Amino acid sequence: MKNSLLAFLAVLTFISCKQGPLEKTLTPRVLAAEGQFNGIPKSKSEILTIVDPDSNGKDAGKRVAIKFRDTTITIEKTKGNKLDKFADAMFINSQKTAVLVQTTVEPLFYIINIDKGTVEVVDINRPSGKSGDRQFLPGMEALTRTSFVINNDYIVTAVNGSVHPIKRQNPEDRIRGQFFAYSKDKKTLVFLTDSALYQVCYITDETFTQPLTRKVENMYNEVQQNYTWVTNQRGTSFLKKNADDNRIVDISEFKH
Repeated sequence: MKNSLLAFLAVLTFISCKQGPLEKTLTPRVLAAEGQFNGIPKSKSEILTIVDPDSNGKDAGKRVAIKFRDTTITIEKTKGNKLDKFADAMFINSQKTAVLVQTTVEPLFYIINIDKGTVEVVDINRPSGKSGDRQFLPGMEALTRTSFVINNDYIVTAVNGSVHPIKRQNPEDRIRGQFFAYSKDKKTLVFLTDSALYQVCYITDETFTQPLTRKVENMYNEVQQNYTWVTNQRGTSFLKKNADDNRIVDISEFKH
């Protein structure tokens, strides 16, 4: 009887040693409006960690994974299509309870967040194009050292975990232009499109489109010499063409 018990315990030990790494698969929810991801952990262990899953292989340092305690977080947006390794990741709050991750194939982004002790995934990829296909993915561009424009669709602030949607020219299509400049208060964003400067205040959703009379090779110099920031009655700044072409603007106030 004693030998049988010892054998049984040995089998259990062997099985436990053979168990693979812990993994939790989550289906992302869509961020419909602005969001705050600034949860306070209840304990020191209730945080997320960014790890190198390939630290001992040929891909060491190239990809990252996200863990909650000992469990790797996996994203499954469509059945059978799982994401457990990412091209990059960064914390978007000081408590380390929210991480912005970027996929390896395309610059698509998700937020892995701890909400009241439960891990969730938030999808911040808005469909573009009449068929819903992904079009024009510029990826992440820095607004400041702690604020980032994500695919011309969101502003993410990596201090307090705030995420603001950017109003599109056409609700069905991503802004098809280059993030070009911002106002002094950093609330109005300017996108250089084929024929205009599309501008949007992501705080108030006010927009203004300044047609371009011409496009030159160095648009920064063109704007510096011929455009000025004008503040409306609500205190929102937009970049407008000078009535007096001899007036020169200090581009350092808004150059991206």
